[in-house]
Order: sequence, then C-alpha cells, then structure tokens
Amino acid sequence: MENFIFSINVTIPIFLVMVLGWGLKQIGMLNDNFVTVANKFNFKVTLPFLLFRDLSSVDIKAVFDLKYVLFCAIASSVCFWVIWGGTKLFMKDKTMTGAFVQASFRSSAAVMGLAFIQNIYGPSAMGPLMIIGAVPLYNIYSVIVLTFEAQSGEEESQKNKIKDACLNILKNPIIIGIFLGLMASLLEIDFLVLVDKTVNNVAQMATPLALIALGAGFEGRKALAKIKPTLIASFIKLVGQTAVFLPIAAWMGFDGEKMIALLIMLASPTTPSCYIMAKNMNNDGVLTASIVVTTTLLAAFTLTGWIFLLKTMGLI
Repeated sequence: MENFIFSINVTIPIFLVMVLGWGLKQIGMLNDNFVTVANKFNFKVTLPFLLFRDLSSVDIKAVFDLKYVLFCAIASSVCFWVIWGGTKLFMKDKTMTGAFVQASFRSSAAVMGLAFIQNIYGPSAMGPLMIIGAVPLYNIYSVIVLTFEAQSGEEESQKNKIKDACLNILKNPIIIGIFLGLMASLLEIDFLVLVDKTVNNVAQMATPLALIALGAGFEGRKALAKIKPTLIASFIKLVGQTAVFLPIAAWMGFDGEKMIALLIMLASPTTPSCYIMAKNMNNDGVLTASIVVTTTLLAAFTLTGWIFLLKTMGLI
C-alpha cells in the first residue's frame, strides 16, 4: 500500500493540472486560440529556456555517464526504426504511416519527464542526461518519417522537403536550447544573478503552462476517430517499449533517478507537438490527435503502474 500511495502521489498531481486546464476550457475561461498560442509559446520559448537552464546548471563533466546517454539514444533509435519498419509491413492504409510512427515512439520527455523526476527527486542531473540522449533524436526522426511519408506527390517537391527538413532540424528551438545549455555547462559559464533569475522565471512557466494547455486542448471525440490504430499506437507508446527496455536497463544496473528518467523516455504520453508537425507536413493530423489524447488519458494509470512496479522491486 505504501508503494501504491507513493506512485499515486507522483502521477496524479500532474494529471490534475491537466484536468484543471480541461475544466477552465469547459467554462469558457480558455479557448482554442489560447491552446494554439500556449503550445507555440512553450515550443519556441519556455521549453528551450527550461532545457537550457537544466543543462547549464548541471556540471555535465562531473555527472556525464556515456553508457547511460548511449542507452537512451540507442533505445530511442531502435524503437523508431522497428516501429517504422513494422508499420511499413503491416499497416494497410499507408496515409497513416508517418503519423502512426511518430506518435508511437515520441514521448513528452521534456515536459512530462522533468515534471515527474522533479516530483520524486527535486532538481535532477539524470533528467538532462536523458534529454541529451533522446530529445534531439525525437525531433530529427520525426522530421525524417514525416518527410518520407508525407502525402504530397512529386519527387522534386520531396527533395525540396528534405532540404527544408534539414533546415528545420537546425532551426529547431528545442535542439538549440539543448546545444546552448550544453555549451554553457561545458564552458562553465557563470551567469550574472540577473540573467540566472530571468532564465529561471521563464523556465518555471514551461511545465505548468504545458499541462494546462494539454488539458484545455483535450477533445474526447477525436479519441474515437480511427480507434484501432489509436489503441495499437497507445499500447506501443505506454507499455510495449517499456516492457522491452526497462528489464535491459535494470540488468545494466540503472536505478533511482536514471530509471525514472528512462521510464519517462519510454512510457510517457505522446507529445502534443506531434500533432502540429503532422498537420504541417501533410500527414494524418486526426490520427495523431487521437493518439495524443488517448495516451494522455491512459498514462495516468500506466505510469502509476510502472512506478509502483519499480518501487516494489527497489529500483527507485
């Protein structure tokens, strides 16, 4: 019972913030425009600030664990390529391929991940290390699969899209925030208190604003669209990847903060930015929205179960 209460105390407060966002939308205090602007603001401003702050404030040289970062990168890569290969083989409706693959492997690691880790351990060095290993690959792989599986026709336009995709990778604010944070840490830059407080104030907005926006943007009817691929993708996202890689992580000796960060990398809900990217790159926005909604709803139960299991086994 103690382990179950511990698990509930970690997961439920985060999802209650999302419920608050949903409730405020229902009474008309928030609207669709707020959700759109908040998601854009989070993606371009607060999340890069959050990642920059967390990475720049950690002594990367002291805590860097190459085996751990490589495990995050390899696990993310294996999940992506296996899911894409399986989808190409077994999915009959090829128009859904890009959306299905992206939403099945890409976690909300930066928002949900840091929130969970901070709930359990407070400020953590392992969350940023997981982000170094996984989040840049999330963005790069998403651009790749959405480019190659986009439903616009000609080969020449496809080549142009690949060029645009490369530019978008370089201009991605999340990747820029990670890169700048790493440079600040490695160069041991000591910022003025004025700068530190400004960065921290902006970064502190990221998680609560993202959770409120997630809740406000929740539309139950979209979860009913394309229900079969939605449920398959949700199972892969919340259960399948975790069931494969957590035992390997435990065998390799990872525990505590490292294990929680890996759990979030593998089993947190699909990030809402998947929907924006899928629509903008001529992929299936309806399926993506359905998977985001469903994984967000179910993760309250699956993450609680995983955390309960890890706590019971003494791994966290």
